[in-house]
Amino acid sequence: MPSGRARWTDERVEQWIGMLLRWGVMLSAAVASLGALVYVARYGGSHVSYATFHRVPPGLDSVGGVLRGALALRSRWVMQLGLLLLIATPVARVALSLVSFALQRDRTYMVMTALVLALLLFGLVGPGF
Repeated sequence: MPSGRARWTDERVEQWIGMLLRWGVMLSAAVASLGALVYVARYGGSHVSYATFHRVPPGLDSVGGVLRGALALRSRWVMQLGLLLLIATPVARVALSLVSFALQRDRTYMVMTALVLALLLFGLVGPGF
């Protein structure tokens, strides 16, 4: 039986990362497109007034709110979920790289990748995890 190191060759990792990026972008595009279709079907004929500023609806400005609104099939929340999935795709790529370096027992790249992942998460979520 091959060890974890033999299964996680550089070529194999590149294949997994390529698949992750492709599927992440396709999934985010599909989700955002679904939200856009529902939005146009519901509000496509309505008149937009640019004279009045309308703030972001409650729940559309947080990950939890977006998830709850998307589960309720609210169109703007579904589109926002598509954008969140698009942002999460390269972050997931870094996480997959961290796992592959751990399986290959490459401590130097593991530490550097963990630092990059921590910085990405801090930049996205902020100090209040």
